[in-house]
Amino acid sequence: GGVRSPLTGGRHVDVTPRTYARVMYRDFSLRRAAQTDAMFLGDMLVEAANWRAGGVRPRHEVLTSADHRRYLAGWKRTADDGLVATASDDVPVGAAWYRVLPQDAPGFGFIGVAVPELIIGVHPLWRARGVGRSLLRGIVHLAGSQGHARISLSVERDNFARNLYRAEGFAVVREGESWDTMARGTA
Repeated sequence: GGVRSPLTGGRHVDVTPRTYARVMYRDFSLRRAAQTDAMFLGDMLVEAANWRAGGVRPRHEVLTSADHRRYLAGWKRTADDGLVATASDDVPVGAAWYRVLPQDAPGFGFIGVAVPELIIGVHPLWRARGVGRSLLRGIVHLAGSQGHARISLSVERDNFARNLYRAEGFAVVREGESWDTMARGTA
């Protein structure tokens, strides 16, 4: 069936799964994260940490906290990889990246020494537009292409992104007080 879409100037389009992705996501693209993206990844780490409406932890507080700096300090190490979503004007609007963390300095979503932990953040104005889902699918594929069999993340139970993670095949592997560690295979 077809729909009229503001993304196509109101034209009638036949919406199949293939064309839906093209119509829905045509206003952004994904590229591989580079070392020069560290500042933007920091912005997205702050967005991820401040996911609640009205989240106001200042950037410096998030980036210097022991809990969060492990996800970015020294970016881009050999085992680090990621994707950046950019708008049509090449301005970054979201990012997903992973790190393999050591057992003696694990992250919130640590499940094993060879399992990378995923971090994802999307600029608030770009949420609910397919950016997060595209980044998530892309980073899972990227991790698999780099030889990782699984990937993990940590999410607070009342975070709406938890539904996206479940829909994309992540399952709870460990429960904390108010958060879950989730993982999925990359194949």
